[in-house]
Amino acid sequence: MAGAACAAAIIPAVSATSSVESTAAQRANRRGIRLLIAAMACFVINDALVKLASASMPAAQLIFLRGVMAALLVFAVVRASGVRLRRAELGQRWVVWRSAIDAVASMLFLVSLFHLPIANATAISMAAPLFLVALAVPILGERVDARRWTAIAVGFAGVLLVIRPSADGFDAFALLCLAATLMHALRDLAKRRIPAGIPSLAVTFATACAVALLAGLMSLIEGWRPFGLRESALLAGAAVFLAAGYQLIVLSTRAGDLSAIAPFRYTGLLWALLLGWVIWGDVPGALAWVGTAMLISAGLYLMRREHGRR
Repeated sequence: MAGAACAAAIIPAVSATSSVESTAAQRANRRGIRLLIAAMACFVINDALVKLASASMPAAQLIFLRGVMAALLVFAVVRASGVRLRRAELGQRWVVWRSAIDAVASMLFLVSLFHLPIANATAISMAAPLFLVALAVPILGERVDARRWTAIAVGFAGVLLVIRPSADGFDAFALLCLAATLMHALRDLAKRRIPAGIPSLAVTFATACAVALLAGLMSLIEGWRPFGLRESALLAGAAVFLAAGYQLIVLSTRAGDLSAIAPFRYTGLLWALLLGWVIWGDVPGALAWVGTAMLISAGLYLMRREHGRR
């Protein structure tokens, strides 16, 4: 009887503890979702600002100046947070590889963005998870079942609808954006090889410096053009939003369950659609809407399967 009484007393306590933990987890997930939505908004606003500046500035010069500003902002955050930047960490092989790949990807994406509607460029960039799963087979030796290959095929079919090939062929800048998306997937694979002990801010700083360096070299070939207060303000604003996006996305991934938070990265497309309509009056056609829906559905399915597999 005494054992039964003790059990009866323990069960409500365990239930109460589980309820508290569940509530705390839900709060953490909601916070992570809000942070990720804000991060995607920052990234898209950054894209919109550099796209506006590109109307009167050469691409390489623009990307170089924004890269320098972003690197200085990240460095300020590093100093404020007390993180030490060590040469050995910044020069670690996989940090260098990731930074170099990201620099090329950033150049390709931004050049394509300057010539595409922002919603189209953002939608194409959402194909990165498809490339990531497909590349994990030859590079990491992972096994992908038939359902995941089907999801990848559906996603890429959606990308084709967004790109909208015509009788004259594909838009060269859409293909450039797709190449940038492939490079972003390679960047994410390289990130998996970076030792866990290297701070994320060190990786971010190395990436910002790599982007600025590559763009600076390209600007020597492309040439410079005088710019005024408007362009300076646009680039400064872009750098602030870019640095804020980096910080918010790190905070979001640490806030809760990644499988619950990650799907909200697709809200970036909603921000891009809104800004594209408000600033440039861009409205995607019916095929682009269908392709975007296919792309997002495939990405969400792959995220869910990846979480279940782990």
